[in-house]
Amino acid sequence: MFSSSAMATPPARLYGLDHLRTLAILLVWLFHYQLAFFAHPAWLETYAAFGWTGVDLFFVLSGFLIASQLFTALQQQGRVPLRRFFLRRVLRILPAFWVVVAIYYCVPAFREREHLPSLWRMLSFTQNIGLDLRQHGTFSHAWSLCVEEHFYLLLPVILMVLQAVRKWRHAAWLLPALWVACIVGRQLWWSLLYSPLAHLPEAPIYWYRYIYYPSWCRLDGLLAGVAIAALYVYKPAMWQCVARYGNVLLVAALAVLAVACYICVDQFAHAASVYGFAVVAVGYGLLVMAAISPSCILYRWRSRVTTTVATLSYGIYLLHKGVVHVMQQWCTGLAADGVPMLLLCMLVSVLLAWVLYRVVERPVQHLYRYFGSTL
Repeated sequence: MFSSSAMATPPARLYGLDHLRTLAILLVWLFHYQLAFFAHPAWLETYAAFGWTGVDLFFVLSGFLIASQLFTALQQQGRVPLRRFFLRRVLRILPAFWVVVAIYYCVPAFREREHLPSLWRMLSFTQNIGLDLRQHGTFSHAWSLCVEEHFYLLLPVILMVLQAVRKWRHAAWLLPALWVACIVGRQLWWSLLYSPLAHLPEAPIYWYRYIYYPSWCRLDGLLAGVAIAALYVYKPAMWQCVARYGNVLLVAALAVLAVACYICVDQFAHAASVYGFAVVAVGYGLLVMAAISPSCILYRWRSRVTTTVATLSYGIYLLHKGVVHVMQQWCTGLAADGVPMLLLCMLVSVLLAWVLYRVVERPVQHLYRYFGSTL
């Protein structure tokens, strides 16, 4: 994208990214557990308050991994392999998602809130556009899948357009331009849509609807991941220089995330709403860079636990709210706001995600290996 330099050859598996996927799903799980409609230990509200950023970490990871695949294909084949790319995305995302959607619609007891969004919204991945939590709060966490699906559709198109008009030299300016546009867009949405409603008791509902959920407001993490992929694939010499300081990147990431935590203490405040997502994306971007740097402890440390949780993270993400709801309803022998209940819900989330992986995700992976070889 930025030069014709030889591509850096990645290892067979980046174990550092497994640690980050595990961190991301743990943050998301704990954040959702401490929401008001679930009973939870009081201390969790303090320690899990920043957990909403786990989704942003997933965005950075997706941006890096998806862009790396496409950039590598462009270098090796000179084109975007659309059929192979979309087949892989469809088989990776949709089967497990459809199974969980079917559970939500066919088993009312699994629903953690009162109302589901329209089925066509779920299946078309438009749930995050204009989402009102008062009306459609059940399975609301699928909004992030909508953002990722929009990214999967747009990135290959942008790359194909750049290739068609032969504007690769100017492509490097596109990432910061989109990032600035995202920040400016949030400022406009804040001023025009949210600010006039900020004094109302139900103001947080409007904040989620106008600032938090829309894809055009949540590009920061994905753009950070794409930028890292561009450096990793197209500037290997520069990347090798940066990668020598993996542990420095790790410390820098923690420092930036500490700043982000401070900015986002009040998640609904102006600074957090307009600039907070960008700072979070920078922090997690540095963390991803550290995790793929051979000099970093995250890269060298291999753990079966984090590799297993990372493998199951998609299923955990899809199932966890319904699991918590069911367990708290059924296991009346345990205090709903106690630590044993928290640990039980976490264990069952992992076990059911393992079942989903073995029954749905893993067989579909074999299906992709079969069909993908013919493309």
